[in-house]
Amino acid sequence: MKESILLLALLFFMVAIALLLYRVIVGPSMPDRAIALDTIGVNLISAIAVVSIVLSTKAFLEAILILGILAFIGTIAFSKYIERGIIVDRKGDS
Repeated sequence: MKESILLLALLFFMVAIALLLYRVIVGPSMPDRAIALDTIGVNLISAIAVVSIVLSTKAFLEAILILGILAFIGTIAFSKYIERGIIVDRKGDS
């Protein structure tokens, strides 16, 4: 019973990721695409956690941590690019 519920949750995460990929590709504006990418990261983290529970292993915990950090840094960089048009500020360049 527990495994079937977890597999159903995994299926729902995959459907949500597919819908969010559509939003990233077709999205009406850049902020919508940034939010969709961030949500894809959260759904991937959740899906990996469900897979870890189904397989009864702790091997995926490092992957969850790395994906969380990369999703956060990516969201910050993408938001900065939307706001200013550049990611890295170089004040010393003339």
